[in-house]
Amino acid sequence: MSSQKTLLRLFNKGLSFPSDQQKLQLELVNKITQNLLISNTTNYFRPDRELQSMISCITPNVTYHVLSNPDLPPHSLLSFFNFLRSRNFNITHILDIKAHVILLSRLFEARKFATMKSILSSVVIDGKLCCPIPGVVSLVGELDPHFAEKLFDMLFRVCSDNRLFEEAFRVFDYAKMMGLGIEERSCFVLLLALKKCGLIDEALRVQDIMARKEIEADVFTYNIIACGLCKVHRYEEAKRTLNTMLEKGVVPNVVSFTTFIEIHCKEGNLAEAEWLFRDMEKRGEVPNVVTYNTLIDAYSKNEKMKQAHMLKSEMVEKGLLPDVYTYTSLIHGECIAGRVDEALNLFNEMSAKGIIGNIATYTSVISGLSKEGRADEAFKLYDEMMGMGLTPDDRAYAALVGSLHKPSSHGNQHHEIGEHK
Repeated sequence: MSSQKTLLRLFNKGLSFPSDQQKLQLELVNKITQNLLISNTTNYFRPDRELQSMISCITPNVTYHVLSNPDLPPHSLLSFFNFLRSRNFNITHILDIKAHVILLSRLFEARKFATMKSILSSVVIDGKLCCPIPGVVSLVGELDPHFAEKLFDMLFRVCSDNRLFEEAFRVFDYAKMMGLGIEERSCFVLLLALKKCGLIDEALRVQDIMARKEIEADVFTYNIIACGLCKVHRYEEAKRTLNTMLEKGVVPNVVSFTTFIEIHCKEGNLAEAEWLFRDMEKRGEVPNVVTYNTLIDAYSKNEKMKQAHMLKSEMVEKGLLPDVYTYTSLIHGECIAGRVDEALNLFNEMSAKGIIGNIATYTSVISGLSKEGRADEAFKLYDEMMGMGLTPDDRAYAALVGSLHKPSSHGNQHHEIGEHK
């Protein structure tokens, strides 16, 4: 009943037919409705010959009437809507924001939320409707409050999903101004998108807004903020974020512990990182591959290869498979320690397991070989790297150039970078 009242209010907002066209327009509405009812079992609107000749006469008011007809099921409305979108009409005139809102209201009534989101996404992404947000805002007073709240929450999420962050903040501000709520999980979607884009200050802004609206942050929210801060090397802020989480009684999960371990590793406090690693197991949180890799990388960079290899063996015993990051850390550590043959053994072991090295993997081995003057082997890996479509970085080129100035333990051939075959 509330949805029908919503549609009635939308109708009454400036809806009328000019008197000289009233008969034609009402006839067109009836013919479209009858056609949709007849073809109720299909998902396609197929106008008959008579109706085809009248299609060019469709106006916004006709569209409003058809989309608001309670006798038409949602799939019939969608078939008419999609038909109009496929025509060469002035689409922003025939399917304006009001027509979209009427259809969205019908879909909300039928709980077709996925379809609602798809339509909103097309509006936001295509950009055919100029300034859709103010257009929706202008209609809020005519909408059922539950529908309006769902509409704004969904619009907020669509903007977040498509990384239209300023638009998302505008939707949030409008919703706040009109007393409409935005769900916590929608804020989570925006936080995650901002973190992926490295926009941590904007993510902190969302967290502050959530706090002011008394939306309780959960472990996932804190993890997103802390991980984002670590990504831009703001480790002290990340630590404060996680400590705040603990103070508020939020139970940490494996991501929280892994982030804490990463912070201690970056600070050079490997003893504390190791203690946390063991403590999380006592608390029932099982370390994952990322947790192991974080500690293995720290040990490798600090030439504590015995501990690094022990962790690799431990993760295998627990059924976790070492990945390219595990091997790259170990290879890098062995090269730092001057054990290039050990690094090559690891590289070959990795390849035998079907794990493909990345730029960092190849660069570590090339650098290690180059330091020992093993230019032939270094250039062979360079060729292999290029053949895989990996572009060497400056460190790899510098290492290769350096190898040419050292006595080679495998012959004394001349090499040209980019021409060696």
